[in-house]
Amino acid sequence: MIDPPIALLAELTHRCPLACPYCSNPQELTAKEQELDTQTWVNVFQQAARLGVLQLHLSGGEPASRRDLLDLVIAARKTGLYTNLITSGVGLTPKRLDYLDGAGLDHIQLSVQGVSAEIADRIGGYKGGFDRKIHIAEHIAAREIPLTLNAVMHRDNIGDLVATMDMAERLGARRSEVACVQFHGWALKNRDALQPTRTQVDQAKAIIKTEQKARMGRLVIDIVAPAYNSDFPKACMGGWGSTGLNVTPNGTVLPCHAAEPIPTLTFANVKDVPLRDIWYDSTAFNAYRGTDWMPELCQTCTRRDVDFGGCRCQAMALLGDPGAVDPVCKKSPKRSVVDHLVSKVSEKATDIGLIYRLMLFNIRTMLCCRRQSSKRQCLDVTRQGSGRTKYVRSRS
Repeated sequence: MIDPPIALLAELTHRCPLACPYCSNPQELTAKEQELDTQTWVNVFQQAARLGVLQLHLSGGEPASRRDLLDLVIAARKTGLYTNLITSGVGLTPKRLDYLDGAGLDHIQLSVQGVSAEIADRIGGYKGGFDRKIHIAEHIAAREIPLTLNAVMHRDNIGDLVATMDMAERLGARRSEVACVQFHGWALKNRDALQPTRTQVDQAKAIIKTEQKARMGRLVIDIVAPAYNSDFPKACMGGWGSTGLNVTPNGTVLPCHAAEPIPTLTFANVKDVPLRDIWYDSTAFNAYRGTDWMPELCQTCTRRDVDFGGCRCQAMALLGDPGAVDPVCKKSPKRSVVDHLVSKVSEKATDIGLIYRLMLFNIRTMLCCRRQSSKRQCLDVTRQGSGRTKYVRSRS
């Protein structure tokens, strides 16, 4: 029996003023012209509510890039969905917050790229972004909108864990999610620069454990541990097609936000197929649902119903085979692939350039876009330690 989904992640847009090199968006980004319009999104929310979805996570890109964000929140609340806005804060204003609060927005997750403007603006690729983020966080607190602070930790900032927790409490957050970078999307392009050392990971785990106890009753701290340094894989999404679904900016429906690059699967679009049919009957959602698909090693493992075979997207990214045993598992015959990635991370300071997530460019970031043959050609940017900038042409 297939249970209905609990949550819907609605990626309203891939547009974003930030250029975070660890962004989980796909490397092939969806242009504004291809995004679902307001009424289509409203229809998606209505279908989701009828399907049994309880929580709606409005994400991107930066969802505040959508001028109809307020209309979408109003429509979602009318269906009875719990609404959570996942935002960088850039693009929000006190006035927009007033409207969203008045519309019944339930919760905000605010992403932070660092504990200081120097760090955050460098990672986010947006000068002044940190100050704008802190400003809007103060206004969120003033309106008493429940707030979670999202912090992606990587090689350059993992030493700032305690300072990150301090900032979360100072900004009035009730919860902080510390997510060690997961290597999908743009993060995969930056793995060598972002992957923490084994020593850093061990220290971070100890710090988180201490801080969870010390801040109990004041701040809930959740951690998404780095996959490569684990003995067993996480139960990705609670099992493929078991708890949630993701709708991309153009309407493609995925069981996981990182699943789209899997070449053996064809994902239906909500413009063509009802959400209920996609959830229950589509080949893609049933491909790795349950346990029948599992290799014998997973079928006979005592952890079969604990991690549900691990992450299909990770198996695809590292092995090129989404049906393989997750190579993070210490029982996997391909565990050596992960061990090699971990062992080659130097404990010494490195000076590896970052490839920034870019889609639209403006004068502020000194980047440009041009149209050729009706297709936008964008540039990936690698900022070298020497101060030089390397451009690699790509399409989005």
